[in-house]
Amino acid sequence: MIAIIDYGMGNLRSVQKAFEVTGAGAKITSRAADLAKAEKVVFPGVGSFGEAMAELRRRKLVDPIKGAIAEGKPFLGLCLGLQLLFERSEEAPGVKGLGVLSGRVKRFKPAVHSPRPNAQTLKVPHMGWNSISFQLSAFSFQQNILKGIDRGSYVYFVHSYYVDPEDKSVTLTTTDYGIRFVSGISKDNLFGLQFHPEKSQDTGLKIVKNFVRIKCR
Repeated sequence: MIAIIDYGMGNLRSVQKAFEVTGAGAKITSRAADLAKAEKVVFPGVGSFGEAMAELRRRKLVDPIKGAIAEGKPFLGLCLGLQLLFERSEEAPGVKGLGVLSGRVKRFKPAVHSPRPNAQTLKVPHMGWNSISFQLSAFSFQQNILKGIDRGSYVYFVHSYYVDPEDKSVTLTTTDYGIRFVSGISKDNLFGLQFHPEKSQDTGLKIVKNFVRIKCR
């Protein structure tokens, strides 16, 4: 069973439907017992860093989430679900994140300038289709959610913040939006994507299928 974490902030049904398309069973849940039983865990999120951490604590999900990762279960954080894996965020000064990964979450500057000649100023939030570049140092071709994805594939983003890992070796993908930012991470059984695979059409469904196919330890 794949558990999709419900902490009151996320497009849960659309994520669940993406897994259903692949033929995988995915259960939306806020129960620690379900996370303990699950073979894989998905951690989606839409909203603010501070409010999300407050909800995770209120629902007593912090330790079960950390426990699932520590046990080696394939774990996928999406959008805010990726950001919450880090220690802190400029969105909520003083609020501690889960701290599974060292680093912080930073905000795009109010006016992001494209490096392309004669290009217009880019707006924040970063919203819409953009491409991903692969970082080969993070690849394990037998256990990777990007297996079979073409370089430069376009995926769908909606965000004003991006992660800045201390350990750059966890970088799976980067994306250009005025700056080159980390749009995906990979470390052992842990994956995180700043973009929304459930909104990224065929490319997104391939990523979901790859996550489903990853073998449990």
